[in-house]
Amino acid sequence: MLTEIITKVLFLIAVIDPLGTVPVYLEATKLLGLKEKKKVAVRASVIAFLILLFFIVVGQLILEGMDVTLDAFQISGGVILFLFALTMIFGEGKPTSEKEMIKDYKQVTIFPVAIPSLASPGAIMAVVLLTDNHLYSIEQQVITTILVLAVVVLTMLILLGASVVQKRIGEYGITVISKVMGLILAAYAVQSILTGLKHFFTVLQ
Repeated sequence: MLTEIITKVLFLIAVIDPLGTVPVYLEATKLLGLKEKKKVAVRASVIAFLILLFFIVVGQLILEGMDVTLDAFQISGGVILFLFALTMIFGEGKPTSEKEMIKDYKQVTIFPVAIPSLASPGAIMAVVLLTDNHLYSIEQQVITTILVLAVVVLTMLILLGASVVQKRIGEYGITVISKVMGLILAAYAVQSILTGLKHFFTVLQ
């Protein structure tokens, strides 16, 4: 049980990527005062968690309403996560690509800090996979939701101390860590694809 929790926490940290959000947050809030910066960190984290919670609750209902099978969801979800991981590993890196999205420095709480920096497509897909009704009990899904909240709170604390983090690690160090998180995410994505294919071919037999 403890091993499973640790694995989920590491996975959630990989997809939410708190350190990778630091340069994005600092760039987005560079024109704001200290008080406003703290408000952005807190509000963006709350909004990101509410978005992830929404998909935890209704994400699978939407898929089932479209008559998507568990195997198809695992395979497609794995592919999407794998592609997301590749962008983290081989792309410009989360800090660079998302800083380029900033157009209006007065409205940065929701975009790009909450979305897509924290509640990214990869994070949304991940929480839906981790709370699949066919694989996990209600108790396990509640635990996962609490873990998501814990990682978002950790992210918020990191953002509140973003300047210190940036000075200690540096943007290059943050990019390297983000790419390592991408490797972890890629491994989980491949495992999800293999599991889906295994179940699919077992049913065919």
